[in-house]
Amino acid sequence: MADLIDRITINPEICHGKPTIRGLRYPIDTILELLASGMTTQEILTDYPDLEKEDILACIEYAAKLTQVKSIYRIAS
Repeated sequence: MADLIDRITINPEICHGKPTIRGLRYPIDTILELLASGMTTQEILTDYPDLEKEDILACIEYAAKLTQVKSIYRIAS
């Protein structure tokens, strides 16, 4: 089975270049917001039938990788 993270695609022509699931018009941040709001994976899959369980897991893996930074620098405001 391919890595879950391979399900995440970035295409400047889709959703303004935001990371999406398998080139579909489902931005990763939208799925993460649904999970954060309390929706279960099954509820999301019911609402979005063209998604698969592995897509949801890929979103979580993508978010986890984004938090694995060594340093955070403050930008002058």
